[in-house]
Amino acid sequence: MSPAKTYLEQARELLERVAAQQAAIEQAADWFAETILADRMVHVFGSGHSRIMVEEMWPRYGSFPGFNPIVELSLSFHNLVVGANGQRQAMFLENVSGLAERILRNFSLSPQDSALVISSSGCNTVPIEMAEHFRRHGLRVVAILSRRHSEASASRHPAGKKLPDFADLVLDTGAPVGDAMVQVDGLETPVAPGSTIGGCLLINAIKAEVAARLTRAGRPPTVLSAAAVVGAARAAELFESAYDELARRLAKLYEGLGKEEGGRRNYE
Repeated sequence: MSPAKTYLEQARELLERVAAQQAAIEQAADWFAETILADRMVHVFGSGHSRIMVEEMWPRYGSFPGFNPIVELSLSFHNLVVGANGQRQAMFLENVSGLAERILRNFSLSPQDSALVISSSGCNTVPIEMAEHFRRHGLRVVAILSRRHSEASASRHPAGKKLPDFADLVLDTGAPVGDAMVQVDGLETPVAPGSTIGGCLLINAIKAEVAARLTRAGRPPTVLSAAAVVGAARAAELFESAYDELARRLAKLYEGLGKEEGGRRNYE
């Protein structure tokens, strides 16, 4: 079998692994829909290449407001690779304890919010501490990772914790240990990773389930839609309406910053 066919066969297996998690996907959708119906936000975080799944959730065609994409460029700006703003720095910062807390200091979190944290290994410090701080604020946390890769990897967290230790629900991309899925004859190490495929399948399965729940509740989402589907005028209307809604939701994440809440500052 050619390398390309091998990869596609492996990708089909990822689809089956995701499909087997239907109950967990629906549970995540229940929590996220509950948050959005409460006019709050689902916080979505991923460092490194996991930012792909964050942006897959929102904003893009077929997506809708209610999700807060937390993408830190210092952790995920891969374009330059070496030199200033390079990959070495990003991978170093990904394991700096305390950075997650400083990121979340920017938001006034509520137990009505929920969170989705993506990390293929589930072993890097910042994603783990993001989940830890979300939980500390009373949020339900859903994690997306590769179980096989995570179980085979060593934690970089100061206390040796992994992402599942701070998650209420764990979803598996199905990717193998090391992520790469194709062994080429004569090449020492495998190529062609699969975690993004499994991750994007999970993201969009959840998204579809959330949309169904919002619609059944009488609050159909404002979906970013292509002019080729709905016409130019309607596409522009949906675009403006969705971004206006996002701005209103985001405003609630800033209005309580620094205020006392029950004798305890909400950012502690």
